[in-house]
Amino acid sequence: MKTLVTFFSVEYQNTRKVAQALANKLNADIFEIIPKEPYTKADINWRNPISRCNREFFGKKEVPVQNKVENMDEYDTIYVGFPIWYGCAPLVVNCFLKDYDLKGKKIYIFATSGGSGIGKTAEKLKPYIEGAEIVDARMLQTEKDVEDYIK
Repeated sequence: MKTLVTFFSVEYQNTRKVAQALANKLNADIFEIIPKEPYTKADINWRNPISRCNREFFGKKEVPVQNKVENMDEYDTIYVGFPIWYGCAPLVVNCFLKDYDLKGKKIYIFATSGGSGIGKTAEKLKPYIEGAEIVDARMLQTEKDVEDYIK
């Protein structure tokens, strides 16, 4: 079986950099989670009460994904990465995960953040990955964090 690193990243692309480093170190496939309607800088301005990210989060809206992993059944280990939004994964990540049967798979969660911790992110993702095992959930900000994580 194989390993897949999936990620959602916006603006500064910190999560993308961490995901690429992780995929390289693990010799894993990589897949970017892209919303059907990509986010603009204004969309993710959480300080604006009517920004898209606030409307989605507080309205508990679905955020459809434009792409799909066609061969998800080939992977037994999946790393899922994203920036922390509102103390959890962005809703697009939830929508991505719930589209797959992940029973029996091992899930590793990694997140980036400008200041928030990982908190209860793994617990909040459990409803979207029924039957899968969350092995670990960590903040990864740098390539050194990735190296330490792999060890």
